[in-house]
Amino acid sequence: MRPTLAAVAAALCLAVVACVPGLARAEGAQVIGDRATFLGLVENRTLTRMGIRLQVGADGSIAGDAFGRPVTGAWRWSGSYFCRDLVYGSRNLGSNCQVVELRGDRLRFIADEGRGQSADLRLE
Repeated sequence: MRPTLAAVAAALCLAVVACVPGLARAEGAQVIGDRATFLGLVENRTLTRMGIRLQVGADGSIAGDAFGRPVTGAWRWSGSYFCRDLVYGSRNLGSNCQVVELRGDRLRFIADEGRGQSADLRLE
Protein backbone atom coordinates (compact mmCIF):
# COMPACT_ATOMS: atom_id res chain seq x y z
CA MET A 1 0.00 0.00 0.00
CA ARG A 2 1.35 3.45 -0.95
CA PRO A 3 1.31 6.20 1.68
CA THR A 4 -1.12 9.05 1.16
CA LEU A 5 0.18 12.47 0.14
CA ALA A 6 -0.82 13.90 3.52
CA ALA A 7 1.07 11.15 5.34
CA VAL A 8 4.19 11.67 3.24
CA ALA A 9 4.03 15.47 3.59
CA ALA A 10 3.81 15.08 7.35
CA ALA A 11 6.68 12.62 7.25
CA LEU A 12 8.77 15.11 5.33
CA CYS A 13 7.89 18.08 7.53
CA LEU A 14 11.61 18.47 8.26
CA ALA A 15 12.82 16.87 5.06
CA VAL A 16 12.46 13.52 6.74
CA VAL A 17 10.07 11.26 8.61
CA ALA A 18 9.39 10.53 12.30
CA CYS A 19 8.28 13.88 13.63
CA VAL A 20 8.12 14.06 17.40
CA PRO A 21 6.75 17.25 18.97
CA GLY A 22 8.35 18.98 21.91
CA LEU A 23 11.43 16.86 22.52
CA ALA A 24 13.82 18.25 25.12
CA ARG A 25 17.55 18.38 24.41
CA ALA A 26 19.07 15.03 25.29
CA GLU A 27 22.25 14.79 27.27
CA GLY A 28 25.17 14.13 24.98
CA ALA A 29 23.57 15.85 21.99
CA GLN A 30 25.87 18.35 20.32
CA VAL A 31 24.17 21.37 18.75
CA ILE A 32 25.66 22.12 15.33
CA GLY A 33 25.90 25.90 15.27
CA ASP A 34 27.74 26.73 12.06
CA ARG A 35 27.87 25.88 8.35
CA ALA A 36 31.43 24.52 8.36
CA THR A 37 30.72 21.99 11.12
CA PHE A 38 27.48 20.94 9.42
CA LEU A 39 29.21 20.45 6.06
CA GLY A 40 31.97 18.46 7.74
CA LEU A 41 29.31 16.02 8.86
CA VAL A 42 27.12 15.76 5.74
CA GLU A 43 29.37 16.39 2.74
CA ASN A 44 29.77 13.26 0.57
CA ARG A 45 27.43 11.31 2.85
CA THR A 46 23.80 10.25 2.68
CA LEU A 47 21.15 11.03 5.29
CA THR A 48 18.79 8.07 5.64
CA ARG A 49 15.61 7.04 7.35
CA MET A 50 13.23 4.22 6.41
CA GLY A 51 12.11 5.05 2.85
CA ILE A 52 14.19 8.24 2.64
CA ARG A 53 17.68 8.95 1.22
CA LEU A 54 18.97 12.52 0.97
CA GLN A 55 22.21 14.23 0.01
CA VAL A 56 22.98 17.76 1.18
CA GLY A 57 25.56 19.45 -1.05
CA ALA A 58 28.16 22.09 -0.28
CA ASP A 59 26.62 24.07 -3.17
CA GLY A 60 23.38 24.50 -1.21
CA SER A 61 21.50 21.67 -2.90
CA ILE A 62 19.29 18.98 -1.40
CA ALA A 63 18.56 15.92 -3.53
CA GLY A 64 17.26 12.42 -2.99
CA ASP A 65 14.09 10.41 -2.80
CA ALA A 66 11.38 9.52 -0.32
CA PHE A 67 8.98 6.65 -0.78
CA GLY A 68 9.69 6.47 -4.51
CA ARG A 69 9.31 10.17 -5.25
CA PRO A 70 12.04 12.75 -5.82
CA VAL A 71 13.03 15.22 -3.13
CA THR A 72 14.78 18.41 -4.23
CA GLY A 73 15.57 21.66 -2.57
CA ALA A 74 18.06 24.21 -1.39
CA TRP A 75 19.61 25.04 1.95
CA ARG A 76 21.59 27.82 3.58
CA TRP A 77 22.98 28.53 7.02
CA SER A 78 21.46 31.52 8.83
CA GLY A 79 22.87 32.45 12.23
CA SER A 80 22.84 29.13 14.09
CA TYR A 81 20.12 27.53 11.94
CA PHE A 82 19.95 25.17 8.98
CA CYS A 83 17.33 26.72 6.68
CA ARG A 84 15.83 24.73 3.85
CA ASP A 85 13.33 25.01 1.01
CA LEU A 86 12.01 21.60 0.01
CA VAL A 87 9.96 19.99 -2.76
CA TYR A 88 8.62 16.42 -2.47
CA GLY A 89 7.41 15.12 -5.83
CA SER A 90 5.34 18.05 -7.12
CA ARG A 91 4.49 19.40 -3.65
CA ASN A 92 6.35 22.44 -2.34
CA LEU A 93 6.87 21.95 1.40
CA GLY A 94 8.17 25.48 1.82
CA SER A 95 10.89 27.00 3.94
CA ASN A 96 11.88 26.22 7.50
CA CYS A 97 14.86 27.08 9.71
CA GLN A 98 15.93 24.30 12.06
CA VAL A 99 18.25 23.51 14.93
CA VAL A 100 20.57 20.61 14.09
CA GLU A 101 21.93 18.25 16.74
CA LEU A 102 24.50 15.48 16.40
CA ARG A 103 23.54 12.34 18.33
CA GLY A 104 26.05 9.59 17.64
CA ASP A 105 25.68 8.58 13.99
CA ARG A 106 22.46 10.60 13.57
CA LEU A 107 21.49 14.19 13.01
CA ARG A 108 18.32 15.50 14.62
CA PHE A 109 16.60 18.38 12.79
CA ILE A 110 14.23 20.39 14.99
CA ALA A 111 11.82 22.60 13.03
CA ASP A 112 10.77 26.18 13.70
CA GLU A 113 14.15 27.29 15.08
CA GLY A 114 14.14 24.47 17.62
CA ARG A 115 10.56 24.97 18.85
CA GLY A 116 8.84 22.48 16.54
CA GLN A 117 8.80 18.84 15.60
CA SER A 118 11.99 16.83 15.15
CA ALA A 119 13.28 14.16 12.82
CA ASP A 120 16.38 11.96 13.07
CA LEU A 121 18.46 10.87 10.06
CA ARG A 122 21.35 8.44 10.05
CA LEU A 123 24.65 9.58 8.54
CA GLU A 124 25.90 7.01 6.03
